[in-house]
Amino acid sequence: MKRSTDPGLDAYWLAEAVRLREEQGGPLEDSEARRQAIAGGGDLETRILARAHWLGRREGLLDAQRLWRQGATLALILLALLAAFSGAGLAVAALGDGSRPVNVFWALAGLLGLHLLSLSGWALAFVAGGDAAGALGRLWLWLSGRLARDARAAHLAPALLVLLGRARLTRWALGSLVHGLWSLALLAALAVLLGLLATRRYGFVWETTLLDSDTFIGLTQALGALPALLGFPQPDAETIRASGDQALGGEAARHAWAGWLVGVLTVYGVLPRLLLGGLCLLRGRQARARLALDLQEPGYSLLRERLMPASERLGIRDPAPERLSEPPAPASGAGSAGALLVAVELDDRRAWPPPLPDGVADAGVLDDGTQRRRLLEQLTRYPPARLVIACDPRRSPDRGTLALLGELARCAGATRVWLLQPPPGEALDSQRLGDWHLALERLGLAHATPSPLDWLERGHD
Repeated sequence: MKRSTDPGLDAYWLAEAVRLREEQGGPLEDSEARRQAIAGGGDLETRILARAHWLGRREGLLDAQRLWRQGATLALILLALLAAFSGAGLAVAALGDGSRPVNVFWALAGLLGLHLLSLSGWALAFVAGGDAAGALGRLWLWLSGRLARDARAAHLAPALLVLLGRARLTRWALGSLVHGLWSLALLAALAVLLGLLATRRYGFVWETTLLDSDTFIGLTQALGALPALLGFPQPDAETIRASGDQALGGEAARHAWAGWLVGVLTVYGVLPRLLLGGLCLLRGRQARARLALDLQEPGYSLLRERLMPASERLGIRDPAPERLSEPPAPASGAGSAGALLVAVELDDRRAWPPPLPDGVADAGVLDDGTQRRRLLEQLTRYPPARLVIACDPRRSPDRGTLALLGELARCAGATRVWLLQPPPGEALDSQRLGDWHLALERLGLAHATPSPLDWLERGHD
């Protein structure tokens, strides 16, 4: 089924990170996340992405993802600086300070040797279908994780590699990075080379013990043939032969050798990296259209039964949340209407409900998971404008109750918690009441001990 809108790389990446986390650490409590995903509609992949976004926000994975991106950017900047300084160092080492003649083939080996070895390794890995990321790509991934400095980001790098590998994006994405860094290094080397040649006087020689001059003449002309087509100068045979004995002092010879060296670096160094980097970038953008979740993964297959209404299970069977939910975001006023009173786990001896004003509905007392689930599903579809949740402050504000209050509040336009007075003859523990106040303030929920029924009826104090 074709998606009407592209969720984007971050959404798929987050879903993969949630899947890996659940596979290694067990299922997360996701009752509200599933309700929100089901209410949003769409196909299974859309609902999985919606669930992952809700869980990512609650578990801090969205913040970890943002920090990982910042770490990745910082790592890229550091590698770019390292590449630029390394390229400049290669040029300085190749030419020296001008006090001695430059051995042209030693200089060429210093400028292009490591680049050609790296390029050959990348090409062999690419053709063989293996890991073509190279050391630079792996170094960038490692640095990104280290600079993120967030334990919650542990699953982000593996999730990104799984996602990119499934769409065959890894070789293109990391290829763009590797060739981009090498392009920067070689451009820095070319810039420093031109600067040194423009400000210092260099002589050029070649030396050998085993080979004759004709071999060097043929090699030099072969290497310079392609640059010559682009307009770079090339020393003639006599100049090459004479340079084997001593560095020629003539200006024309120095210009020819300097132009040859610059041309060879440009054609066999800079241009291949720029072209390969551009090709990887283009193919990466094309492959990005293939991004999708593998719904056959066991983690996603299990979600099919829980996210599609036809086979949704009843009741709440997940463990209690590890921590409290975020402060609630009120439901949109455009879809909210009416006023509702609901109570949570009241003593059977308390008369309930109290007399209600006109226009206020009673949702009863929530005592078990089935009742809670049914009410939350109803409120998700038909959110009230005003909601009052009655609680008995003689009970401790346990984690499960507070999580339920947060879920209920997210389904209403405005919410207040009613801390009921104890029955006549019973005292209220001030310490426990203080715990309630503190917990509700952390949730961002308004609360009151006097009856809020007037507010529930009129919408104002």
